[in-house]
Amino acid sequence: MKPEEEFIQILNKVLGNPSEFVPLHEPYFDGDECALVNDCVTSGWVSSVGKYVDQFELDLAEFCGVKRAVAVVNGTAALHVCLILAGVKPGDEVIMPSLTFVASANAADMVGAFPHFVDVEESTLGIDPRKLDAYLSDIGDEKDGALYNRNTGRRIAAVVPMHTFGHPVRLNELLAVCEQRSIPMVEDAAESLGSFYRGKHTGGFGLISAVSFNGNKVMTTGGGGAILTNDDALADRAKHLTTTAKVAHPWEFVHDERGFNYRMPNLNAALGVAQLKQVPGFLRAKRKLAEAYQSAFSECSWLRWIDEPEHCQSNFWLGSLALVEPNAGLLERLLKASSEAGLMTRPIWKPMHLLDIYREMPQSEMTVTNSLAKAVLSLPSGVAVARG
Repeated sequence: MKPEEEFIQILNKVLGNPSEFVPLHEPYFDGDECALVNDCVTSGWVSSVGKYVDQFELDLAEFCGVKRAVAVVNGTAALHVCLILAGVKPGDEVIMPSLTFVASANAADMVGAFPHFVDVEESTLGIDPRKLDAYLSDIGDEKDGALYNRNTGRRIAAVVPMHTFGHPVRLNELLAVCEQRSIPMVEDAAESLGSFYRGKHTGGFGLISAVSFNGNKVMTTGGGGAILTNDDALADRAKHLTTTAKVAHPWEFVHDERGFNYRMPNLNAALGVAQLKQVPGFLRAKRKLAEAYQSAFSECSWLRWIDEPEHCQSNFWLGSLALVEPNAGLLERLLKASSEAGLMTRPIWKPMHLLDIYREMPQSEMTVTNSLAKAVLSLPSGVAVARG
């Protein structure tokens, strides 16, 4: 049997031999979504002010175990503002994995900074703390309480780890590397709502973090994101910046700095309030699906299941496999076969250092990143699929 035939056979078995197209990760609505959204419509409070925005921010902060949450229009906007609040300036460099969604690099570019790409580790698919420590020691010069890239002369202003597919990186070790060099850590937690590292929810370890509620995430607000922090002053400024930096006044329009119209509409927040209540059930279903995938593919010698890292509880946003021997050609055949079978799978993102738009950015060696790019594919993982 050809590898792609074996792959489709196992995948169909787990999914119950579906007769219709199976998407990668679609939204799932089974709560108060219609009632709360209808309440917005009938009340007229559909835009950027309303009770559901406040409620969603409170509920989200409690769920994530942080002091404050500020709801915004999407995850990229959240990360953009996070970098500003972390003190990133035009001309600075922002360390991030090359193996990430392009929004991570775009957010740095939006600030006027340079994304600086580093390698990842196989166990977490995220930044390798030991390699990062060695790399920063090799290229970094400390001056005036900051770290500068001796090759470019630019300040390294932030480190942005990203929790790939919901699998937490080694946050304590990364935070220690950052604190040793006085570099703020900004978590890109876009994919990790419901993921925990050593018993603590992701997004609460660094100075500030960004999450996403796009339609393909564990839960959705349609479009949307949020900024998480344990610093009240940062949260207040985040709220100010994302509401066009408008100074409160009964009628005058006074803006005291450059801000952004990044406010989450009440309509989207209403959806979020309803969805967030269901997240624990979503996570249980997704874990059950992940266990089914892991069991089904355990006897497939040329594929390996990407499990949650040690000391972590992953949300298994996207259940994923990796070829034991990376092979771009075989990976392409698996993707083609699943597409033809009506089962949506996806490769991991093309590494940022290989994109033409970011090819000239500073970067470390990329041994693991380049290998994973030829090996990883994600499987249908939506809640509807998980619940059968």
